Amino acid sequence: MKSYKLLTPGPLTTTMSVKAAMQFDRCTWDDDYKQITRKIRRQLLAIAGVSPAEYTAVLLQGSGSFGVEAVLTTAVGPAGKCLFITNGAYGERMVKMASYMGLCHTVLAMPCNQVPAAADIEKILAGDAAITHVALVHCETTSGILNPLAEIAQITKAYGKILIVDAMSSFGGVEIPVQELGIDYLVSSANKCIQGVPGFCFVLARIDLLQQCEGNARSLVLDLYDQWRHMDGDGKWRYTSPTHVVAAFSQALDELEAEGGVQARQQRYQASNDLLRTRLKELGFAAYIAEERQSPIITTFLFPDAAFCFQDFYQHVKERGYVLYPGKLTDSDTFRIGNIGEIYETDIQQLCEIIAEYMRRRQT
Repeated sequence: MKSYKLLTPGPLTTTMSVKAAMQFDRCTWDDDYKQITRKIRRQLLAIAGVSPAEYTAVLLQGSGSFGVEAVLTTAVGPAGKCLFITNGAYGERMVKMASYMGLCHTVLAMPCNQVPAAADIEKILAGDAAITHVALVHCETTSGILNPLAEIAQITKAYGKILIVDAMSSFGGVEIPVQELGIDYLVSSANKCIQGVPGFCFVLARIDLLQQCEGNARSLVLDLYDQWRHMDGDGKWRYTSPTHVVAAFSQALDELEAEGGVQARQQRYQASNDLLRTRLKELGFAAYIAEERQSPIITTFLFPDAAFCFQDFYQHVKERGYVLYPGKLTDSDTFRIGNIGEIYETDIQQLCEIIAEYMRRRQT
């Protein structure tokens, strides 16, 4: 079977040692396995730079969307109302979740290439005292835009609201001072910037707020409060956990630390992203997001001309060892290239040579 390097926002290319950690079968009831769970929870809090006396880490079976829905159904009680700030498909997915569970909410929607204005957020919060929570996506992988988290957090806290952050594609790859910003719930998953494999998500939550959430959940399996109580009790997940994925994630956390932590990983991602944007601009591909709003995680590129065929381009690149990501915008023809995972500047250089070859072939 041919191996490819994934230039996607997750699942992504992992190290051989992360893959090797999945070669052993483990029992969910065994104390050795429970110790792995405890270790992961401690390490996540350390990465976030939060006090274990004030925050907890809760692991939950399923993809990142499971974690987002678990927070919404658990944290926003029957009397609550959530303001969703959206500028892409993943923010819109949160709104859809709220609609499914009958959650009282309102939406501030922005185009995919724009970030919300502080004045607009403040106007909504000042005019609607019923709002109790504010939720947003930090790095919106629809486009690769990085939303102004610090600015939004400051406004949210000034109005005394609870802040929920989908940091799926940023936690572990972009420094986020969780406690300093006053983030109350942060959600991410195993297969993103920490560079594990898909299978579970995690939530960093303020303990005092989570303690107030008993009975709120409209779902049994997504009851974040109950998952926390069980996990805090004896280290065991409530229901069958993805043991192989958990072991791989533990190894990935150790490798993040060995690389130099989040700061070093962000520098690697940023260098690759800078190189990618520069080289592709030279080849005729314009980036969809302005440089000052671009995340170091994934970049959306516009088709160079009307005759450009993404499927042909995709196959050309894939046959030479790299897998790209289709665009997700409805108003523009785009594709995306991620540079997280076990990807380095040498990979980006090679990719750009492959793309240059394709563009030369189109001209002949």
